[in-house]
Amino acid sequence: MGGPGAEVPRPAGRSPRTRPAARGVVTLFIVTTAEQAPPTRDRGQMLIEAGLALTAELDLDAVLQRIVDLAAEITSARYGALGVLGPDRTITRFVTAGITDEEREAIGDPPSGHGVLGILTKEAMAMRIDDLTRDPRTEGFPANHPPMHAFLGAPVRALGQVFGNIYLAEKQGAATFDDDDQAALEVLATQAGVAIENARLYAEMSHAQHELLRLEVLEERERIAKELHDGVIQALFAVGMSLQGATTATPDSDLTRLLENAVEDIDRTIRDLRNYIFGLRPGILADRQLDQAIQELCREFEEKSGVVCVADVDERIAAELASRAADIVQLTREALSNVGRHAEATTCRVSLYRNNDGAAVLEIDDDGIGFDITTPKAGMGLQNLRGRVEQMGGAFTLSSVADEGTTITARLPL
Repeated sequence: MGGPGAEVPRPAGRSPRTRPAARGVVTLFIVTTAEQAPPTRDRGQMLIEAGLALTAELDLDAVLQRIVDLAAEITSARYGALGVLGPDRTITRFVTAGITDEEREAIGDPPSGHGVLGILTKEAMAMRIDDLTRDPRTEGFPANHPPMHAFLGAPVRALGQVFGNIYLAEKQGAATFDDDDQAALEVLATQAGVAIENARLYAEMSHAQHELLRLEVLEERERIAKELHDGVIQALFAVGMSLQGATTATPDSDLTRLLENAVEDIDRTIRDLRNYIFGLRPGILADRQLDQAIQELCREFEEKSGVVCVADVDERIAAELASRAADIVQLTREALSNVGRHAEATTCRVSLYRNNDGAAVLEIDDDGIGFDITTPKAGMGLQNLRGRVEQMGGAFTLSSVADEGTTITARLPL
């Protein structure tokens, strides 16, 4: 990753791609296989990030797809699904992760909600099965269905009722799901219920109510972030300094080692809190300016997704937009999330510059598979992005070419 003006490497050839999974139902479904596990990340931090990501989505379709994607990621499941239940408690929508459009079409109709899925719906509590093929409660799979053995499911409740179920299958790197996977999924299911309630409420609100809610959320986030930064972090820092001083006052090497380990734990906690604050109030209380915040977003995105990401930011324009830093960072975060989930890109660039007529331009482009902009897939959150830009008084444009990539542009008045 580089600073302003850095070149993004563009590979000469592309490896074969598969299309993103079709969007549909609400039953979270994950199946696992014993393949090499992805790099281990702190599960607690992943759940914090998941909560922040879900609260950033206001479009219900986008929320449902994000729930499935996050569930599969956090538990290392190969397959995931979210089955949405209708008034008669049957599955009315089925949102999936881990299979292509062609595979979905070959399978045929979504599941009817019988067998293991029916039991999960009826009992409304988490369920874990080591091998579906040997469980007498299963009704088997239709033709062309991927083989699934390990299974993990949990209900998603919204407004006090079961909205649907998350299904996961085939854990990568292990034969079965474990207690930690189940605990993480139950936490995520709780976060998912809140996100679904927010999306439903948002859909029912007027434009004026949307703006009022947005301002209230920003004010509350700033209040929480300030309390964390000025209170909790400073207190932890003081404790860490005291412990560090104590290491020089004792000749006991074992005690010194314990104190040093405690100081390292406090430092790690402070870093986690700063990352959390960065999500609550980007670029302000996390000791970053807007240009630094965008650089950090790109670094984190590249680290998590494997997509080479370059930030090309005009610091003077970033300074002029300081009062709208939180909105711009959130807009960038959502756009990068789209790249990671849908583009199948190898490189992308985030640019902030002044155009010929004096306006600020935020541009996110990638070299991914592209799509038909006249018929975007559900779950891409494009309306969310457009709405955020328009609320800032800007203009949103989108261009995409098959196998060449996508460019999102926000023109913002200064």
